[in-house]
Formats: sequence, structure tokens, C-alpha cells
Amino acid sequence: MRYATVFRSLLFSFVLLVLSQASFGQVAISVNFGPPAIPVYEQPICPGDGYIWTPGYWAYDDDDGYYWVPGTWVEAPEPGYLWTPGWWGWGGSAFLWHAGYWGPHVGFYGGINYGYGYFGNGFEGGRW
Repeated sequence: MRYATVFRSLLFSFVLLVLSQASFGQVAISVNFGPPAIPVYEQPICPGDGYIWTPGYWAYDDDDGYYWVPGTWVEAPEPGYLWTPGWWGWGGSAFLWHAGYWGPHVGFYGGINYGYGYFGNGFEGGRW
């Protein structure tokens, strides 16, 4: 019985460790050419109170290249949290992906004009 409890505790700790690494780990993605222009699309109606729009973005896959991940309405993980969108930025020798994140305020997101409340400058017509 004691061994079963110890085994379950170790297994639970391992699962927590794996999940925390998957949740907070940053995967480095670099590409030697920039993403296409952000498409113009219609933002759907908000489904209800407490939802925040997270804009779409270009993701990258070695097999298929860039592909569009559409924006969506989501509930914040904590009351009052806001979404800082991810963005592609030039890192001197390649375009690097900077993942989006939740926080108490909107942080830097590459100066990209995502529309729908996310305005900036820097990414226009497929070039920086």
C-alpha cells in the first residue's frame, strides 16, 4: 500500500513537471523569409461577457511553410487578464517567432496592426 502511494505521488509529480514544461516552455522557431501579409477577415460577434478576441497569426511548419491560424474569442485564464498577440520579428539573420501570452496588460507585440483593438505599425504588405 505504501509503495502504491509513493508511486502515485511520483507519477503525479512527473505529470505536473511535463505539463508545466509544455505550458511555459518556449519553442524556438526561425525562418529565413517573412510571413505573408495578415489577411483581412471579418471578426465574429463576441459570444458573451468576459471573452477577449485573440487575433489570428501566421504559424510555420517545415513541410507546408506558413499557414494561417484564425483568431478566436476566448475567456481569460484570470479575471482582468489581457492577451498580448504573438509576432514574427527579424532577429538579424532570420525571422523569429515570439509567442503570445496572457497578462495584466498588453505588452509589446511587434507593432503589428492586427485590427479589432490591436493597432500598431511595422508589418505591412508582407514586409517589415
